[in-house]
Amino acid sequence: MKLPARLVLLGHPVAHSLSPRIQNAALRVAGIPLEYAALDVLPEQLGATLRTLRAEGAAGNITIPHKQSVFDICDHVTNVAERAGAVNAFWVQDGELIGDNTDVAGFDFAARELMLSARAEMPERVTLIGAGGAAAAVAAAVRDWDGAELVIWSRTPQQASALAQRFALTRAEPDLFAAVRGADLVINATPLGMSDDLLPVPMEALPPRCAVLDLVYRRGETAWIRAARDAGHTASDGLPMLVEQAARSFRRWLGVEPNREVMWGALE
Repeated sequence: MKLPARLVLLGHPVAHSLSPRIQNAALRVAGIPLEYAALDVLPEQLGATLRTLRAEGAAGNITIPHKQSVFDICDHVTNVAERAGAVNAFWVQDGELIGDNTDVAGFDFAARELMLSARAEMPERVTLIGAGGAAAAVAAAVRDWDGAELVIWSRTPQQASALAQRFALTRAEPDLFAAVRGADLVINATPLGMSDDLLPVPMEALPPRCAVLDLVYRRGETAWIRAARDAGHTASDGLPMLVEQAARSFRRWLGVEPNREVMWGALE
């Protein structure tokens, strides 16, 4: 398999990302002579940047706020990216830009690990906070959970409604407290908590026994995860999803399985 010309992460901002640390550790142990670099790309620079990367034969990941924009730019997308309507991994094949979504499998892995740690069955009712690219991947994954109801809340109700209309057993709820009521699993798919201590859902709104999954990660965990644990909830941040989607992206680009233990070790 031909190696990509280079590996990159496109987003804005990207300085906080742990993806370069994870991917470069896996590349080194696999003996692959590439370096994965983060590129801070403003929305108005995205099209030109992708044209350059296509011409070079590069591959990489996409993060906030570009996942849905890159979906529209790709020449072809995989079935799972089509279902999510968002792209977080790309490569060039025969001169064309191909998009995939490894966030879907990454989220599914993280959610199953969380419910296992809670000694609970997979949730019957799920509340999703946010309606962007990461939220779309969550919705695509939850649709494969047998009979699970998904309720979406967003500060932009129109986005929540548009996302909900794409999936069965899914609805938008304009009231945050009503959206969370009765949930077995509550997920934050917004950037809240990445660089501040804002809580996407107040502690008093969470049902007593629900699990909490924050797709945001930061050193020392997010304030929401710490508060949820203190209140007795089983909770996890976005690191399990980050590592799993990174491993699946690695396999897509390079045709080999990465060493996941090395990836996790790079975070310590």
